[in-house]
Amino acid sequence: MRFSHLPFSDNVVSGGRPVLRVAGRLAAAGVILLAVAACDSVKSLNPFSKPEVYKPEIVPVKPAEELYNDGLARSAKGDFEGAYKAFDTINRQNPGTTWAQKSLIMQTYVAYEGGRYDDAANSGIRYTTLYPNSEDAAYAQYLLAMSYYKQVPDVTRDQASTQRAVQAFETLIERYPRSEYVKDGKFNLQVVRDQLAGHEMEVGRFYLGKRNYTAAINRFREVVARYQTTRSVEEALMRLTEAYVALGIVSEAQTAAAVLGHNFPESPWYKDAYALLASKGLEPREDTGSWISKLFSGGQFR
Repeated sequence: MRFSHLPFSDNVVSGGRPVLRVAGRLAAAGVILLAVAACDSVKSLNPFSKPEVYKPEIVPVKPAEELYNDGLARSAKGDFEGAYKAFDTINRQNPGTTWAQKSLIMQTYVAYEGGRYDDAANSGIRYTTLYPNSEDAAYAQYLLAMSYYKQVPDVTRDQASTQRAVQAFETLIERYPRSEYVKDGKFNLQVVRDQLAGHEMEVGRFYLGKRNYTAAINRFREVVARYQTTRSVEEALMRLTEAYVALGIVSEAQTAAAVLGHNFPESPWYKDAYALLASKGLEPREDTGSWISKLFSGGQFR
């Protein structure tokens, strides 16, 4: 019997059965050994094949006083980031304690000094909420307001931070009127109010340029109604004169110019308003029934 059809080219027959040569057996055995070795290698690389040993790491807890002094030292060196972490640790490890209160005001301070204004604002809000009657509450409110103040954008952008600054400074002045921070707070309040008025003027001038007079009037009216103590009010009255002339609402145009001339007779904006009316054969004349007149009468002009 022949076995030429089998896939072995060097088979021999023994007892009527095909037998692999020794070399073939060794080759087969080598493949098996390699497979086993490969399995062992993969097993050695498998992190889940080894028993897990948990080694707890014991981190010593520093006393609050030590952390506080460390925070003060870092703050004095200008390491506001390290100081912030030290004071924050005290707050987390010692809630409701005197150390937590002391560290919270310091955390607000170093966040502000380090330029982390959002963190400073959040810490300031937390402090004034938890300790509204403490001796440092006015300072916390001042830092809160200044954190918003530092984020005031230019007049062409959204003024959300400016609005928050106004509210925070007003709270400082109303809640802590005898505080040493009130004087600076009033000055900065005027600055941010000027900023808000400037934003309204920017938008109003845009609408005026697009000949959307109604939208422009609404913006200038906002300035006249809410920001009378700002430097923008003179221009706002002149722009109202301009917009009302364009709409043909003569009485309101004359009133805006008359109120402008009465309150700011030397203003270059009044000269412009007067010249505009004169070019139309008109002159300033106040209508006491106008909303403009009512805003500036009865001591409403601040």
